[in-house]
Amino acid sequence: MNYNVEYFLKASSDLGICLDDLQVQSFLKFYEMLVEKNKVMNLTAITEFDEVIEKHFLDSISLCRVFDVHSHQKVLDLGTGAGFPGIPLKIAFPELDITLVDSLNKRVGFLNEVISELSLKNIQAIHSRAEDLGRNPKHREQYDLCVSRAVANLSSLSEYCLPFVKVNGQFISYKGGDCEEEVNASKNAISKLGGKISKVDHFIMGENSRSFVVIQKVLSTKKIYPRKAGTPTKDPL
Repeated sequence: MNYNVEYFLKASSDLGICLDDLQVQSFLKFYEMLVEKNKVMNLTAITEFDEVIEKHFLDSISLCRVFDVHSHQKVLDLGTGAGFPGIPLKIAFPELDITLVDSLNKRVGFLNEVISELSLKNIQAIHSRAEDLGRNPKHREQYDLCVSRAVANLSSLSEYCLPFVKVNGQFISYKGGDCEEEVNASKNAISKLGGKISKVDHFIMGENSRSFVVIQKVLSTKKIYPRKAGTPTKDPL
């Protein structure tokens, strides 16, 4: 099938990203796999090509605005769902070492199919809840960066994500444009978890207003966090 990739290439270039033919083909293959699998399981409400390009692919790789994506860094994508932002980040920036985490085994199965089909290296998909994995010594405070596009309150999300981040590493949350109230409300929780908000980057992606909330890990996270399953969501810090 022929796809019009001009907008994708132009918008990527505007972000300072130059995609080669193989990378473009990988994105197209990922799109096709996503749409096909979406027929039998709920991965995304967005399936139109141009919308997937803008709202999933470009949105994911726009992380380059606030993070050095061209170095070998260990990145954990928590609540990755259909693989966002982790798989687009891996395709666009192959130097990154990425771990995808999702609590639904069916989605992890799909992610493994994508990893295999696209022959992606230094990327793994793990089936786990954040509360469990965040206590595992193999993963706790082992990552340079944790990212999440999960739809959750920033206070709750910080409790899930910050335990994975090394001291001096970062947790970067993908948010909508109007997030100031949420950011302000989360400062106490972030501080308790050893973090500090260093930057909120507002930008426009296509017709959508977006933000990155950049949180620096300044102190080790206390062992009591994350609390038991469900608690960070029901009772945010």
